[in-house]
Amino acid sequence: MKEDCIFCKIIKGDIPSFTIYEDKLFKVILDRFPAVPGHALIIPKEHYKDIFELPEEVAQALYPLAKEMATRIKLAVDAEGMNIVQNNGEVAGQSVYHFHLHLVPRKAGDGITLNKSANSATTLEELEAVLKCIQAVK
Repeated sequence: MKEDCIFCKIIKGDIPSFTIYEDKLFKVILDRFPAVPGHALIIPKEHYKDIFELPEEVAQALYPLAKEMATRIKLAVDAEGMNIVQNNGEVAGQSVYHFHLHLVPRKAGDGITLNKSANSATTLEELEAVLKCIQAVK
């Protein structure tokens, strides 16, 4: 736990939250400033800054829980779809440096824009170069 972390304070109960689910690894809460009704956060109870610090066992438990919570939220708010978003680092939009996964229920015309691309096209050669770089990392 980090004393200056808002999510650690929520986990400890120092800050109230609207808890959807809780187990030994995670707390799932409604986002205090939701993009849409039903927007929730899955937060590990231990403090990990981002996905790069997340232990393998926590990572393995995350997506089964995300699927269950996304399904429940989708049904509860009658959503047509769901964005599952997780940001790592300031340039990626991370603003709270305690790993968390956003579940954002979606409906047609809700005005949310998460799928914008900075690049309109990539050549096959550029894709091949990136692939080789990734494959070289072990």
